Amino acid sequence: MNIKKQLGAKVKRLRQKRGFTQEQFAEKIDIATRTLSGIETGENFVTSETLGKMLDVLDITSSELFAFDHIKPQDDLKEELLKDIQNLTDRNKIETVYKVVKAVICD
Repeated sequence: MNIKKQLGAKVKRLRQKRGFTQEQFAEKIDIATRTLSGIETGENFVTSETLGKMLDVLDITSSELFAFDHIKPQDDLKEELLKDIQNLTDRNKIETVYKVVKAVICD
């Protein structure tokens, strides 16, 4: 996946997580809804000015916005997670992971 598509997917996910419609978010960052749609689909890329506004409205850092390590196919994520869990040896860490997983699954 290229950087424009990765960034677009991340912006869309964060926008939705914050409860903004495309129209609301576009208005807050002072761009057209159509422009935002293009950014979210990877057709367009953000300007530095728009990027700054996005960071402010989403209340995140640029490091958070450009962290794409978790954007992988679902099966790859599961496989990587299972390998990490199988490699755990510390009892406290195993218990912590267990509690986190149970809390997420039961949510």
